[in-house]
Amino acid sequence: MSRKRMMVLILLALGCGAPALAESLYKPGTYQALTSDLRQRKAGDLITVMVYETASATSTADTRSGRDADVGLGVQTPHRGYAAGIQARNHTDGGGQTRREGKVLAQITVAIREITESGDLLVAGEQVLDINNETQQISVEGRIRPQDVSDANVVLSTRIANARIRYSGQGDLADKQRPAWWQRFLTLFGI
Repeated sequence: MSRKRMMVLILLALGCGAPALAESLYKPGTYQALTSDLRQRKAGDLITVMVYETASATSTADTRSGRDADVGLGVQTPHRGYAAGIQARNHTDGGGQTRREGKVLAQITVAIREITESGDLLVAGEQVLDINNETQQISVEGRIRPQDVSDANVVLSTRIANARIRYSGQGDLADKQRPAWWQRFLTLFGI
C-alpha cells in the first residue's frame, strides 16, 4: 500500500472513532435573519419617538326627581263650610357635563437605558424648549419591542408599552392661565 493511501485510512479511522464537536451557529437570543432590518442595540443608543397622542373623554349626568303630596280636610255644615288643606311640592332638577380633550404631537429622541432578557428596550428621554420666557418640557419613557423600530430608527408612541409621556409648560402664559389663589380657595368651599 502506498503511503498516501495509508495516511487517508488513518485519518478516516481517527475521524470515525472520535465524536464530532460542533457548535450551532443559531443562538435563539441573538438570532437575526439575513434579511432582517433589526440592528444590534445596546444601552446608550438613541431612538427617535414620534409622539402622536390624542385623548378625549366625556361624562354626562342628568338627574330629575319630583314629589307631590296633598292632604285635605273639609267640614260642611248647612250654612257654613270650613276647609283646610296642606299641599307640599318638592322638585329637583340637575344636570352636568364634563368634557376633556388633549392632543400632543412631538418628536423626541430617547436613549436606551436597559435591554431586558426578552430583548425589549427600556427607553427614556426628555426635551426642553425655551421660547420668550416660556419653558416647554416633554418627557417620554417606556418599553419598546425592537421590531417596532423602523429602518429609519423611529418608533411611534402608540407602540410603546408602559408609556409615560409628560408635556408641561412654565412661564408667563402658564401663570396667566392658572386661577388666582383666592379663586382656588373659594372653589374648595364650592363658592
